[in-house]
Amino acid sequence: MASRLIRKSPHEAENPIEVSLRESFQIVEPKLRPPFPLTIPTQEEYSNLNRAILYGILCESHLANVHIKHLHGIVTDGYGYFTSLLIKIVNEVYGKLFDSVKRQLIWVAHETVHVSAMGFDGLMVAFLRQIAGGDFSEGNLWLCFEMVSLFLSKWESLLEEDPSVLTFALYVFLRLLADHCRVSNVERIEALKQIEIEFCVRMLREQFCLCLKIGRDLLRLLQDLVHKPEFCAIWKDLLLNPSSFRTEGFADITQIYHTRTSSRYFLLRITPEMESQVRFLLTHVKLGSQKRYQVWFTKKFLSMPERETLLIDIVRFICCAHHPSNEIIQSDVIQRWAVLGWLLKSGKKIYVEANMKLSLFYDWLFFDEKVDNIMNLEPAILLMVHSIPKYIDMTHSLLEFLFILLDNYDLDRKTMVLGGISSAFHILVRKGVVQSLDVLVSCDMLSPYLKERLRKLLFQGVT
Repeated sequence: MASRLIRKSPHEAENPIEVSLRESFQIVEPKLRPPFPLTIPTQEEYSNLNRAILYGILCESHLANVHIKHLHGIVTDGYGYFTSLLIKIVNEVYGKLFDSVKRQLIWVAHETVHVSAMGFDGLMVAFLRQIAGGDFSEGNLWLCFEMVSLFLSKWESLLEEDPSVLTFALYVFLRLLADHCRVSNVERIEALKQIEIEFCVRMLREQFCLCLKIGRDLLRLLQDLVHKPEFCAIWKDLLLNPSSFRTEGFADITQIYHTRTSSRYFLLRITPEMESQVRFLLTHVKLGSQKRYQVWFTKKFLSMPERETLLIDIVRFICCAHHPSNEIIQSDVIQRWAVLGWLLKSGKKIYVEANMKLSLFYDWLFFDEKVDNIMNLEPAILLMVHSIPKYIDMTHSLLEFLFILLDNYDLDRKTMVLGGISSAFHILVRKGVVQSLDVLVSCDMLSPYLKERLRKLLFQGVT
């Protein structure tokens, strides 16, 4: 039977999700037209009806309003099962769906927010994760536009029902804006940028208390946009006029620097497929056998030059959202530091390389043992140490960049940054991540200048 939801080749097996929905539709199709039965369905009938109605909405757009009214009339679980079906479709097969089905998914997403369906926040997150960074294809830009439009049109409902979803959206669109702003004079991207800016500025100006929940990576993303007048003004107010945000208890951006960003935000910029591939590499592939996986990964996700900005998000994800077990750490599986070394060498553009290194070191700058996780620091120190002597240029480049950050990242808060970096080095030794830092301080292949600065940092706490 011809597929109505998912694109597939003639010899490809049918997708079980589509089969399940279609079979339910075929079973109950006579009951999907008015007048609807007044009997109370059994649990099995209820599940079948949910699947059938969803199939009808996705395949029969001209009857979508009829189907959704039917759903409203039978729902007994706060739309929980229906929403879970939507999330499964978006997470597992979104990229394979026909365009007409994608349009219907967005339409029904609006409906779930309208009725405050149980689990609608998970559905919003699922859609956000399907917007790929560095992807300027028509379909990806369309999804981006549709989602930011949804968040603006449902602003009041989202604020009332689940405002945390708005912080997830802010993180995503700030990050996407950095990519979109590198393209100029393309009409469809210009229109998208304007609506993204509208949403982000509204969040930052009207709901700053929510924005604070993101933590320090909010500032990392904002700094990539200070060349835009709207965000330059926000940055100036953060530094010079924090009271303009009318948020009780907020007096200085130091408070944001000291708030660790939850790993949930880093997952937002990695598609589910990409996440599963990175986790597979870091869980099952032995060191020395990774080459073919890396080639496949590059071909799949990084083949276009503009996709290179994804590297920034992957680095942050690996550092902060993938923490291996002790069993994996002690095994012969490829370690995070080795994968990050490969990714760093994959970056060809200067600004991408700099942002990758910032992603690698960002938690070092503000490290506080009471709130931060040493596992976020581990990849960078191990990459520097294990790159000696064969890849000494990597060690030199990373250590040099760390001191550039110390000297330039925030001159008014240099003492704080110095304290963070110094604390990071000392806890890595104290917890046994590295036995000592002599391998760096005494390395003949490193420049005397870097070694001297490192000695002062470690033993005097001054530069």
